[in-house]
Amino acid sequence: MKKTVKRKMKSEKQKKKEKKEETAIQKIVNHYFYTKGLSLEKIKKDAKKKKIIYSRFTRPAKQLLELAGSVQKAKNAITKVAQWAKSRKLDYAIETVFKKWLELDRLKPKEIVKKPYYRGNSMIWSETKKKWYVIDKDGTWLEFADKESEIKWKIIK
Repeated sequence: MKKTVKRKMKSEKQKKKEKKEETAIQKIVNHYFYTKGLSLEKIKKDAKKKKIIYSRFTRPAKQLLELAGSVQKAKNAITKVAQWAKSRKLDYAIETVFKKWLELDRLKPKEIVKKPYYRGNSMIWSETKKKWYVIDKDGTWLEFADKESEIKWKIIK
């Protein structure tokens, strides 16, 4: 009977360990992976398969925590660098936050540029004449004479 009581106690202790609050460093590392598009389950699964070496990220996370002063400031810095890097199709790591720390307030995601097209030809707005012009394949400027609803806006990358 004593053995079963001990077993029950161990399982309760294990459950308490599993429910433990994340440490500040874990919060920072996990937030970094969230910005990369990974869920907590995916992180755990990849760590077990040795695809992610979690311990490799703990030292930079600790340094970032010391630099930022709080978990929230560190998370905000990671988010800002992540948005900036993703908009430029760059890869980033926690260390990138250190490199960009002094210019964090000036980091902005790249703006999405939409350009007007009419039947596959690019268009230009003339401020002086207040008219749209269509540039054909030969480079000739033709005055736009259709409805503005016919203009197609495309994102240029």
